[in-house]
Order: sequence, then structure tokens, then C-alpha cells
Amino acid sequence: MMKVVPATEPLVLLECLVAGTSHRPNLEKYEPKLKVGQALQLSREPDNHYDDWAVQVHTAPATDPANVWLGYLPEGRNETVARLLDAGKHLTARLNHKSWETDWLHLDIEVLLHE
Repeated sequence: MMKVVPATEPLVLLECLVAGTSHRPNLEKYEPKLKVGQALQLSREPDNHYDDWAVQVHTAPATDPANVWLGYLPEGRNETVARLLDAGKHLTARLNHKSWETDWLHLDIEVLLHE
């Protein structure tokens, strides 16, 4: 009889804030739809003029019409994630906390590496 091995949990690579949320239009309208625990998508922006390791944070794949671009992984903390994405590794993120601080949307996420 074959032994069934349970799927392993993804490895948490990074816990951080999403940078640049104050520069994303319409987040105040979309924010109520964001749920703690929801999966988020990461995508590289290799041609970013300000950060060679730029990684965007989205609510869905960029091709999905319902996708909302939330911001970026913080500069200075994103190189490892960017290199793993460039190497074709399967990474996602998960929303851990959200709150408004004046007119700034504070989003805490975990970046997850999947097998």
C-alpha cells in the first residue's frame, strides 16, 4: 500500500509591509474587499528605474481583469524574492493584517515559497 505524504506548508521567506500603497489609485474603494489570510500574487518589474529588484504585489494574476495592484515589496528587502522569481520559483504572498493610518493603507504580508 502506498503511503500518502501530506502536502507541506509553504516556507515563509519574508514578512513585510507593502510599500507604495499611498501611490496606488482607488485603494480606498478596493480595501473593504481585502481579507486577512487571502492569497496575493507577486510579479517582477525588472525594468523599474528606481529599484533593480522591484517586485509588485497584486490581488490576482496581472492578466485577471479583477486584479488590483497594491504596491511593492520594500526596497532593500526584495532582492532574494526577486532572484527566486527570476529563477522561476513558485512564490506567492498572504495578507496578514490591514489597517488605515490616516490616509495610508498599512498592509502586512508574508512572502511564501512553495515546493
